[in-house]
Amino acid sequence: LTCTLLALSFSFGYSIVGVDVSQPVSEAAWKCLQKPGGEGPVKFAIVRVHEETGHIDENGLATIKAAHAAGIPHVDGYLFPCFRCGNPADQVSATISAIRGAGTSIGMLWYDIEGSDWGTTAENQAFIKSMIDEGKRLGISAGVYTNWNSWGSIVGRSYNYAHSLGLPNWYPHYDNKKTFSDYESFGGWTKPNMKQYIGTSQSCGVGVDYNYYPGSSSDMTKERGKQSTTPIPTP
Repeated sequence: LTCTLLALSFSFGYSIVGVDVSQPVSEAAWKCLQKPGGEGPVKFAIVRVHEETGHIDENGLATIKAAHAAGIPHVDGYLFPCFRCGNPADQVSATISAIRGAGTSIGMLWYDIEGSDWGTTAENQAFIKSMIDEGKRLGISAGVYTNWNSWGSIVGRSYNYAHSLGLPNWYPHYDNKKTFSDYESFGGWTKPNMKQYIGTSQSCGVGVDYNYYPGSSSDMTKERGKQSTTPIPTP
């Protein structure tokens, strides 16, 4: 019976939808986003907490708190690094300190690896390795937001340090499809964790990107831990 139920679960392709944001979102807007309609009720949020200018996104901290207050089941953050600013480890630790200092928490911190403002392949690999190592030192859950094109141009498609340490991949491909059938292996990853399948949309009065997760809310809880009982550690 258990095997039958599992088979049925996979055959129906159960999944949940979430959004990532880079602008302020109020508690009321988060409540609105959880209502049925459009792409479906939002079950998770990923909020920018560090900008590519090298500064903490103060609006992002408030948005994380608002998402928790609105009852969003899972709240992650993403760090857009500033290569030209240097000190990659400090960018990670400063982000974690800011989140904790704001009296809030996230389930996972995603390193946003994209764009063109980078150095040589070797410099980029060293920079990203330092970020990952600092996250590991702090004991946080982390992943990498990138796709095969961005990763390949920044660190080389075969560079697998993140994957070797167990960091999952969240990738963008705006084909409006809730499926991983388009995924191309790179960096050691053969299967992604999430997909950003719709970009730059408007919903409930705020700008969002839509994301697909092929599992249940409880599956996501197992991956990220219960946020209410797992605070981010002090650096």
